[in-house]
Amino acid sequence: MELDEIKDIISFLKQTDVTELIIEKEGFKVRIKRGSLYAPIEITKAPTIPQEIPTKEVIKEEEILHTIVSPLVGIFYRSPSPDAQPFVEVGSRVEKGQVVCIIEAMKIMNEIESDVSGIIKKILVENGQPVEYGEPLFLVEVDK
Repeated sequence: MELDEIKDIISFLKQTDVTELIIEKEGFKVRIKRGSLYAPIEITKAPTIPQEIPTKEVIKEEEILHTIVSPLVGIFYRSPSPDAQPFVEVGSRVEKGQVVCIIEAMKIMNEIESDVSGIIKKILVENGQPVEYGEPLFLVEVDK
């Protein structure tokens, strides 16, 4: 997807009531969202990531817990600003679509949402730490 195509889509969306649009095309995923403090635009390409062999302990946790992963490369932030409370803590209840962190990429603050409802069991990344595409961020005990 070319930059001109993305600019055309953004211009068109300004004339509508649409607040969020996700387009997947030719291995790219573009997410455009408006109406929040930061207007996140995510463009990601799905690279091939070598898989590490997990230990028995990790396998047990992954069988029980859902992993929320980073959809892009950037800097992980637990709260919307340095003096604000974190979006979630260990033990926090989250709903599907709830913002759990922000990842800054190229000076754009991208809100990362939970893709499941449940309880945060583990936060795997420190505040201000760089993260990679596909890197695990949170472990969530999913509602049954």
